[in-house]
Amino acid sequence: MNISLEIGLLVGSLLIFGSIVICRTGYRFGIPTLLMFLVAGMLFGTDGLGIQFDNAGQAQAVGTVALCVILFSGGMDTKLSEIRPVALPGVMLSTVGVLCTTALTGLFIYLISGWQHTEIGFSLLGSLLLAATMSSTDSASVFNILRTQRINLRHNLRPMLELESGSNDPMAYLLTIVLIQVVQSGGFSAGDIALSLVLQFAVGAAAGFLLGKAAVWLVNRIDLKNEELYPVLMVSFAFIIYCGTFLLKGNGYLAVYLAGLVIGNSRLVHKKETCTFLNGVTWLLQVVMFLVLGLLVNPHEMLGVTVTAVLVSLFMMFVARPASVWLSLLPFGRRIGRKSKLFVSWVGLRGAAPILFATYPVVAQVPGGEQIFNIVFFVTLISLVAQGMTLPWAARRLDLCDPVEEKPDFFGIEFPDTMDSSLHELRCTKKMLAQGDHIRDIPFPRGVLVMLVKRDDRFLVPNGDLQLLPGDTLLIVAQDGAQPPVTA
Repeated sequence: MNISLEIGLLVGSLLIFGSIVICRTGYRFGIPTLLMFLVAGMLFGTDGLGIQFDNAGQAQAVGTVALCVILFSGGMDTKLSEIRPVALPGVMLSTVGVLCTTALTGLFIYLISGWQHTEIGFSLLGSLLLAATMSSTDSASVFNILRTQRINLRHNLRPMLELESGSNDPMAYLLTIVLIQVVQSGGFSAGDIALSLVLQFAVGAAAGFLLGKAAVWLVNRIDLKNEELYPVLMVSFAFIIYCGTFLLKGNGYLAVYLAGLVIGNSRLVHKKETCTFLNGVTWLLQVVMFLVLGLLVNPHEMLGVTVTAVLVSLFMMFVARPASVWLSLLPFGRRIGRKSKLFVSWVGLRGAAPILFATYPVVAQVPGGEQIFNIVFFVTLISLVAQGMTLPWAARRLDLCDPVEEKPDFFGIEFPDTMDSSLHELRCTKKMLAQGDHIRDIPFPRGVLVMLVKRDDRFLVPNGDLQLLPGDTLLIVAQDGAQPPVTA
């Protein structure tokens, strides 16, 4: 049946609208937002309202586009000053941790393969391939839960987890692709696999860094005469970096994440507008990706792998993930405490990335590919429910949470990075106004200027004669090097 463009757009819009409404309800109960999108896709799919979608290749294309932007935006939002103290542990988790998880989980799947109740029959390579697709923590899920749930973690855990989740997808992707090639060719050479991993990572890292620097140089020097085009230009850079790195036989996912990290930590014109645009596009693509992947699965087909999925989920949550975390963080001794390791072990969230990677065996027509996809989807659902819904509880239980500090919004004003000044808010007190209640009576340091005064719901443009009252909030601009005053 041919569907008109208008009907297709209407159905797609209703899908997104319905999913957002469902998510608003689920958020009240602490259900991860992205889980709700995944469930919404299943509800609208073949076993639900009957939307027919079974093209794994198209789902893979949508997921690839979405993951590029998600990783690029995640890199831009990651502050080097925050991840620098935890860079080595984060990298160890995203590399050694992924390898350990793949090896342990693959061996477990091979051991239970052939059991009467599991109804699967994977070889050792097939078991490792299934494990590889699930070996990374999902960046979209981790970013979403940590930020929307406003979990303020101690001991630099949040930047370490965001670094791990943003940088371990490339390793899982590489293992998946290499193992598919090994399964199809029938050969197995540990040396060839290691060489492929090293080359892909080396090319991906170099391309991401150099192209990220090139993007910053170009954006800061090009004059588009229309500032709305700068965010669009940045999105085009994300895809140029991914595709260029792919053509150079490097890891495109690693390249876009590192490029985003370089760009986000550089001075950039129209940076606020670009980040706001990218965050909106990221949300849209996350919704579309989760809906498409939800539509792709047929829930009745997952019934045949229920026992396997439950066993694998339990093994990954309570054995493989904790063991890989402890082994990865072993070189750091007591720098990372036991409670922190326990929490990091529990944040082994699966999400859209594992499901996306599970489409590769299907598209490549690997024997058992459909089973791999259904198992990965089921494991992801269990992970998002069991781990995603309990992250805030686990953080509080392990005493790793600090009160969330309300950050000032600076009256909705933000300076571009290219300005050598910063904004600060100062609240007037009786002690501060004891020597005089006019702006001219307050001895502000050199290089500091009061821009606006907020009194209740009014905004006042100040001059030296403006009389201040206790409770007034001053918006202050301080030149770099000037010491902004603090409330006394």
